[in-house]
Amino acid sequence: MIYNIRGENIEVTPALREYVEKKISKLERYFEEVPNSEASVNLKVYSDGQRIEVTIPLHSLVLRAEETNDDMYAAIDLVLSKLERQIRKHKTRVNRKSREKGGAKYAFAEMEGTTSTTILEEQEDDDEFEVVRTKSFDLKPMDSEEAILQMNMLGHSFFVYTNAETDATNVVYRRKDGRYGLIEPQA
Repeated sequence: MIYNIRGENIEVTPALREYVEKKISKLERYFEEVPNSEASVNLKVYSDGQRIEVTIPLHSLVLRAEETNDDMYAAIDLVLSKLERQIRKHKTRVNRKSREKGGAKYAFAEMEGTTSTTILEEQEDDDEFEVVRTKSFDLKPMDSEEAILQMNMLGHSFFVYTNAETDATNVVYRRKDGRYGLIEPQA
């Protein structure tokens, strides 16, 4: 795996680079063949914490995770845990589909001391998406500013509404940085 490590508002020291490469290289044990891809790692420092973003494009999926923490090394450890969980979840799905279709070769390596059924049992709860509540409401025509006000009044992190100008369904949402985003359908 090739590592592209860059920093924003932080100098990527040799020790930090070595730590990132050491941690990310641990993901290689999940694959039968080491992926020939470029792992993009962005290290950022903000006034409220430090963030790491990792993106690893593979042939069948894109692994992406980000984590914010006061300590950069702790953030690296946390983002590694997220990536490992994504791989295990994807591995379980791929292996289940392979068994259903007649046993094609598994894309991921078996881990020592664990079998695919053990991992399958561990991940069974994660693969099930259960809707626990359903809401219905009328979408009222309004502009994005009014939708943001409604969202804040309700204390939600997003709000669905009908755009008064385009008559399309839009979504406003609160971003992690405290600002707002708008999702519009393509015409």
